[in-house]
Amino acid sequence: MQKSEEQKQLLSRLFASALRAVSASQCLPAHLPQLGDEGRVWVIGAGKGAAAMAQVVEQHYGDRIAGGIVVTRYQHGARCERIKVIEAAHPVPDDAGEQAARQVMESLQGLTEQDTVLCLMTGGASSLLALPAEGLTLQDKQHINRALLKSGADIHEMNCVRKHLSAIKGGRLAQACLPASLQTYVISDVPGDEPGTVGSGPSVENFSTPEDAISILKRYGIQISPAVAAHLQSERAKTPIFSEQQRHKNSVHVIATARDALEAAKQEALQAGYAVWLMSDAIEGEARDIAKMHGALALEIQKGCGPVKPPCILLSGGETTVTVKGKGRGGRNAEFLLSLAQTIKGSAGICALACDTDGIDGVENNAGAILTQTVIEKAQAQGLNYLTFLDDNNAYEFFERCDGLIFTGPTLTNVNDFRAIVIEPLPQT
Repeated sequence: MQKSEEQKQLLSRLFASALRAVSASQCLPAHLPQLGDEGRVWVIGAGKGAAAMAQVVEQHYGDRIAGGIVVTRYQHGARCERIKVIEAAHPVPDDAGEQAARQVMESLQGLTEQDTVLCLMTGGASSLLALPAEGLTLQDKQHINRALLKSGADIHEMNCVRKHLSAIKGGRLAQACLPASLQTYVISDVPGDEPGTVGSGPSVENFSTPEDAISILKRYGIQISPAVAAHLQSERAKTPIFSEQQRHKNSVHVIATARDALEAAKQEALQAGYAVWLMSDAIEGEARDIAKMHGALALEIQKGCGPVKPPCILLSGGETTVTVKGKGRGGRNAEFLLSLAQTIKGSAGICALACDTDGIDGVENNAGAILTQTVIEKAQAQGLNYLTFLDDNNAYEFFERCDGLIFTGPTLTNVNDFRAIVIEPLPQT
């Protein structure tokens, strides 16, 4: 059991180092510009890390900030003096998010060419800035959000739909900032780090079409109301095209990514004496299928047949999905680990951690889970069947019963999934 505890501590250190590297206090200050003496500085933003970013901006600029509003998830706030922090629901929007989005848009009225707007965006903004397009209701958006979350659609597809049902996303917030200059700072939670996908790109020009959104809804068999159908076929569903002048006045800076988190973990692993293979920071697909690939690779490496030799650590990030068919509890990271456990079948010397860097695995209260020999032995002692829990999408209960859940609370950042697999050599016989 001592070896299992040592591996657990190592995995925890890797995750902690990853979180530190993408925290607002670590990644934002170096990117903030030197501002001229004229004009006001107004701050807006949304996402699970938006309040933490706003706090850093206040500390940096002090009384140069005239005011602002940021919207974050419940219990993800941070103390700010000049910037108003509003908390709302995620991942399904609520009335607070709708009212907050209206306040953000209203706060931008009366800006001048001398003013500067700083826009702070992290993952979660799509739900937190919930301003339905004209003719639609919050209930319309809630229905589609719930359906998309269960459909298996990836984040690019989900946010494409959201852009064309919104009065604030897909560059519409940027239009409201005119004629002021707009600088957007993004902590990316999407594979590929495309700024227009993070939070559905309220401050970034969008190039998808309503037809793209309709195609996605059809692909996943999502039923829509007559009002949504009519909207998507109207001119109102098209997102704004930026003028050359607006493109010149707008700048976008991606300040933290999954790659940054993984690189920090890699350095921690190297210092601990392990070889490291950083596989990818942009892995997408069904969580259980991605786990099968990781597990098969780990077994090959343990035999000495892989690209690195044990003892080693595999690192990967991105955003997997779960097509929900069962009635259990569990986010994509816990489901990944449960499928990994099924794949490696209790092989000694392989342990793993899979967590969401925002501290929330799906809609649960855990960040993810950890798979060690101790967890495997507890599962065996209780007669737990991996496939039974997988079939019911019930990874949360599995790891809860085996003391494998990881709780961090809100991390106030978000670069999505973090996975680490420790592979020790096969025991000598």
